[in-house]
Amino acid sequence: MSNSSLQDAPLSSLPERPVSSTFPAAAASLDLAAERARTSAAPPPPVKAPRSGPMADRIFGWAAKGAALLTLAMLIGILLSLVVGAWPAISKYGLGFLTSSVWDPVKDEYGGLVMIYGTLATSFIALVIAVPVSFGIALFLTELSPNWLKRPLGTAIELLAAVPSIVYGMWGLLVFGPILSTWVQQPLQKLLAGVPYLGALVSGPPVGIGILSAGIILAIMIIPFIASVMRDVFEVTPALLKESAYGLGSTTWEVVSKVVLPYTKAGVIGGIMLGLGRALGETMAVTFVIGNMNQLNSLSVFEAANSITSALANEFAEAGAGLHQAALMYLGLVLFFITFVVLSLSKMLLAQMKKSEGTKS
Repeated sequence: MSNSSLQDAPLSSLPERPVSSTFPAAAASLDLAAERARTSAAPPPPVKAPRSGPMADRIFGWAAKGAALLTLAMLIGILLSLVVGAWPAISKYGLGFLTSSVWDPVKDEYGGLVMIYGTLATSFIALVIAVPVSFGIALFLTELSPNWLKRPLGTAIELLAAVPSIVYGMWGLLVFGPILSTWVQQPLQKLLAGVPYLGALVSGPPVGIGILSAGIILAIMIIPFIASVMRDVFEVTPALLKESAYGLGSTTWEVVSKVVLPYTKAGVIGGIMLGLGRALGETMAVTFVIGNMNQLNSLSVFEAANSITSALANEFAEAGAGLHQAALMYLGLVLFFITFVVLSLSKMLLAQMKKSEGTKS
């Protein structure tokens, strides 16, 4: 049949063609409708140009890098200044300075063992007391305390950090020292009289000053720092983890030991290191209550002793240029080294703990 005959033929005589949903004409009509809907829609809002360009980003990067390098340069500068100031003592005594207990400015003979021992002993006592107490405070505030008590109690504990260290020192000397002597030292001396070793640990005049008194005062001073950090890191533990543990029947201690502590161990160790750094560097409070006596004749915790910071506070202003001043600078260098070693050990501990994650079931 020709084209002309198809045009002239009636519609009824044309062959019927089945209508299919997959016919291309239907798809074309749908595309046309969608295109009309897109064109009739409102135009999208204009995109705002970024406020900072490549040059601003470079300047910000340089400023951040400069701040980091400046901090590192200051640290290196402090270290070099300590080494230069302590060089006369380093060249004369060497490492023997660390093992000598002689400190005689009249004869110009110096050794730092008494101060190093006093610093480490008081800091150790402070940590032994402060860490459990801080852990208990943080645990109570995050898991056990009623809501109405959390905020006032947390604020009261944080206010302890705002008390000046000299106030702690005066309170320790005038109030706490006599209490420690009357109610702790004298009863212990009567109880342990004649007992080998234990009796020597509590010997000494009952005046309430010494290594133990300084350690307790330091513990009171660092509790707010450690407790605040522990509380903050305990609160960032996801509630879903704790609720799941409680749902499985765990007790509060099991939730804290099995869920909260593993999740927040880095923050907990960081808080402990913060408190230890405060204890190592504290000056005025320790100077008031440690006794400031250069002796190692007795290892009693009630005997008067000395620390690096108290020796620097008491003698640096009166030390003449020469070996005395260099010995004091040497003590400062030793304190710097102790702090660096403590920080390095904490980083190594965290790295080891992170490496061993997932190895225990």
